[in-house]
Amino acid sequence: MDSMESVLCWNVLIFLTVAVSPLVNGAPSELQCSKNDLNITGGTFTLSNNYNDGSILRYHCPVGYYPYPQKMRKCSRGSWKPAPTRKQPECKKITCPNPNVLTNGVVNPYKVLYHVNDTTSYRCHSDYTLRGSSTRVCQLNGKWSGSTPICSIDSDHCPDPGTPPGASRTGHIFNIDDKVTYRCDNKLRLLGSKVRVCQDDGQWSGQEPECYADFTYDTPAEVAQAFGGTLKTTLTTHEEEGQHGKKIRLDQKGNLNIYIALDASDSIDKEDFDNAKEVMIKLLDKISYYEVSPNYEIHIFATDVTTIVKITDYKREDKNKLHETMNLLEAFEYDAKGEKSGTNIAKAFHAILESISLEKAMNETLFKEIHHVIIMFTDGIANMGGNPAPKVKAIKQVVYDGDESNREQFLDIYVFGVGEDAEDVRENVDEWVTKRDNEKHLFLLEDMENVQKTFDEMIDESTSVGLCGLYKNYNDENNEIGRQGYPWMIKFSVTRDEGKTSNCLGSLVTPSFILTAAHCFKFEDAADKIYFDAPQNVELAAKEFMLHPDYKPRGKVSEGITEYYDNDVALIELKEPVNVDASIRPICIPCTKETSGALRLTSNDVTCKNHKEKLLSKEYENAFFMSSKKNDKGDFKKNPIQIKQKDKRNACIEDAKKALNVSADVAKKIITDNFLCTGGQGLNHVDEVSCKGDSGGATFLQQTYRAIQVGVVSWGLKDLCSGPANYDELETARDFHIDLFNPKVREFLKKYLGDPEKGVALHFL
Repeated sequence: MDSMESVLCWNVLIFLTVAVSPLVNGAPSELQCSKNDLNITGGTFTLSNNYNDGSILRYHCPVGYYPYPQKMRKCSRGSWKPAPTRKQPECKKITCPNPNVLTNGVVNPYKVLYHVNDTTSYRCHSDYTLRGSSTRVCQLNGKWSGSTPICSIDSDHCPDPGTPPGASRTGHIFNIDDKVTYRCDNKLRLLGSKVRVCQDDGQWSGQEPECYADFTYDTPAEVAQAFGGTLKTTLTTHEEEGQHGKKIRLDQKGNLNIYIALDASDSIDKEDFDNAKEVMIKLLDKISYYEVSPNYEIHIFATDVTTIVKITDYKREDKNKLHETMNLLEAFEYDAKGEKSGTNIAKAFHAILESISLEKAMNETLFKEIHHVIIMFTDGIANMGGNPAPKVKAIKQVVYDGDESNREQFLDIYVFGVGEDAEDVRENVDEWVTKRDNEKHLFLLEDMENVQKTFDEMIDESTSVGLCGLYKNYNDENNEIGRQGYPWMIKFSVTRDEGKTSNCLGSLVTPSFILTAAHCFKFEDAADKIYFDAPQNVELAAKEFMLHPDYKPRGKVSEGITEYYDNDVALIELKEPVNVDASIRPICIPCTKETSGALRLTSNDVTCKNHKEKLLSKEYENAFFMSSKKNDKGDFKKNPIQIKQKDKRNACIEDAKKALNVSADVAKKIITDNFLCTGGQGLNHVDEVSCKGDSGGATFLQQTYRAIQVGVVSWGLKDLCSGPANYDELETARDFHIDLFNPKVREFLKKYLGDPEKGVALHFL
């Protein structure tokens, strides 16, 4: 026994020693690289770990410039790789590829080099017609704005495919089966199709090529359009033309497998890795907006591959692993990869190949119906494992099964090259990603912030009310957000004959209706006197407004209550439904099937009670309301609050009794169970309170990237907005919000919002 105990203790001691021994960032190591000859003319550099072994040196240049001849060096065994030379690195001006490749036309002005903000114009010779952009501007990402200009007669079977800037083309006959071949100028790399074939349908095969320099990258808007478009097609079973455009119908059979691989090697720093995790979580959540049910497999790779979740986990009956997957991904730490921190992209693809092969072996008939989507995030600096191309080729062989022409639609391989060194991922790219006509599968992004913005935009299906409550928070600094952050928020005013104005907030709940407070109106108000502070390029006009029939502010005067705000809700019907997009879209409201999707309650027997259990079950429920006041940037402020429930609500009644100088019985008559209470001391903080002008706004909860309204801002005990409020005043201030779970309120909303004759209707439970 003593001997066994000694062995066990020794094993544990070794484990703990290994676990706590990694070098602290910035601490000196035995192997250090020289500090000499590292400067860059016109720029600066940063070090990931001082001059210690393994540290990454990155060069940085001002806007409009890029580091030359390299962007980074690595300290390896006491020497910089690549080694410093006599010629000091410098920041050079960004240029765009040579546009003087236009045939049958003229480019003005003619220059040897074109730098950022240089503008070119294009004109065709007589008898030729210009397609594409007539003017283009050289952009910061090293690309020309607009589309490739082409001067064409278009007399052949296929139209002239043109020649992109920086390229040359062989092939000038465009009939069926004719080919054109492209190559890029020296030091530029070709992305897209090197060879394109004129097809029977009059279209060119493949994707239009582009010539990239080392500093060229894709903008979020480009990626959103290209990647989002193809991914939406994958998620879509069919489209129907409806009253307000296309509605996406989604396959919920689970015949979609999504494999995600994330690079965690040393060439990726911890901050970028953590940001990449958030992007992946956002991607999973964005796809869930469609209420489709993919099966996921997630790998994190360096020298070895760590699997977070496998496809087979998702195929177990009655087990929804999406939230668990997100939590596992969030919990994975950068250092968990261990000391083996190389970049083995081939091994990551091999892990995916094994899973796809297993799927096929288990049920080959079902396998023929499964669509496989592979998404890889990497900086592309592969230093071990060999060329990934053979693994990718094997994946294609398994899926295509000898019939690529008919089965290519069942496989998409996307690669996101992220970071300053992502140009390395361009090597052999044609062998990595799948290529289908007019689709792009390789994307090069400057940094992770741009990736986050891309994922916000890319699958934001704008015409579906079912995707209610989408919002953006990547720029949520100090809780100040532009209108696009919370695009359902509406600010409006009501003008009366005597010249007085009532200012309130509301929330768009369908394309045709705004939900607000009844006390924003007087019974004699006119709809044409309602004026909206709408997003840019959005025009709103009121058709009519409807107050809750049981809203009677003077209804309890006989009981000594001069103002009574029960059922303080109203709807404004718009003359024309809004065109829903990223700048203006509905918020979710409870007890609707649309909100069931946002809450991921997918069974057929979901009830309103299930919604309340999900949203309002805690004594302190974290929520928010928006301020009507803007800062000097034109942004609104989001105010954090906690809804007090169960026993915690008693303090609201007590504070109301004191502030209004009434008995407890009267206070309870004023503050019925139809009100949600906020304000005062909560769990670890004191709530913000509403001000004049905030009335009618949404009281909402955030469910990942969906906002769900549970109340309407109605009234408060104290006005603390006219001057500085001390802590004691704030601690006893209370706000009251109309509870949207109130059956009477739900019936009022259902009458109008559930009526298909009044526009896109919600489906109430």
